[in-house]
Amino acid sequence: MKFEQIISDLKNKIYHPVYFLSGEEPYYIDVISDFISANVLDDSEKEFNQSVVYGKEMDVSAIVGMAKRYPMMSDYQVVIVKEAQTISKIEEFEPYFEKPLKSTILVLCYKYKTLDKRKKIAKTIEKNAVLFESSKLYEDKIPDWISTYLRNLNYKINPVATQLLAEFLGNDLTKIVNEISKLVINLPEHTEITVDHIEQNIGISKDFNVFELQNALGKKDVLKANQIVNYFASNSKDNPIVMVISLLYSYFSKLLIYQSIPDKSQNNVASILGIKPFFVSNYANTARNYPISKLRSIISLLREYDAKAKGIDSSDIPDGELLKELIYKILH
Repeated sequence: MKFEQIISDLKNKIYHPVYFLSGEEPYYIDVISDFISANVLDDSEKEFNQSVVYGKEMDVSAIVGMAKRYPMMSDYQVVIVKEAQTISKIEEFEPYFEKPLKSTILVLCYKYKTLDKRKKIAKTIEKNAVLFESSKLYEDKIPDWISTYLRNLNYKINPVATQLLAEFLGNDLTKIVNEISKLVINLPEHTEITVDHIEQNIGISKDFNVFELQNALGKKDVLKANQIVNYFASNSKDNPIVMVISLLYSYFSKLLIYQSIPDKSQNNVASILGIKPFFVSNYANTARNYPISKLRSIISLLREYDAKAKGIDSSDIPDGELLKELIYKILH
């Protein structure tokens, strides 16, 4: 079942006896389990009918024993199992999953792992309950996710600000949501969020960030690129070299792909590169400064310095100096 359908059913008080919430992206698992925890029972019912336990402290038989209890002065009891991925012999749940107690809502938060859907236990859950797999979003989907999330909160965000957030925060949805909460707390609804708002409320510099470094490199603006990389070297905890290299690798890889696209119309390029049409002109302009041979050389450099940043043949060179060296070689 899809996330949106699960939340819609819960809002409409359509409950299932078991929610097996699995997958690499913890954000959706937390949203579903938190919604059940907050909304299925009222405060007077929770005292006797809601339990939160941890998989590392419980075995299957103990959890099943809890699930088989009947609610007290309530239509339902809720049992939420955090860290269910730490439970050994998860297959022992199968007899309960075959005939779950209808008055119990058992929620298993099986984070960072998934069940083999070919196995009987997965098929049993799908037949009698909810089996949800929470997948990580690809990085090129994050800008749209941010825009949609803010739109649901009655805010707008311009494309440059969206890209800045996406570049800086990566694809950790929980981290993104936490930072957006800081961003909107002092902004009235229907505000269009800009890079100035982000700098003021989150602390991401609008002038010294990876997005601006990409722009400076694209224009071969040596002065600006060096200003940014010196800022990074002085603030290495906020701008870890491995993250910077990863984002530059993504950027130059897309440039290399751009060079090989026969049809360079805006919508076609945006579709192939997984970017907003707004940014296509940036890639077109940058491509004029970087022929394919240079881009291949840059990709090799990024791989080399990524290895050095992780301690391979780096001779204990500080991260800031490594980054300065890399940027110099990209520009020259």
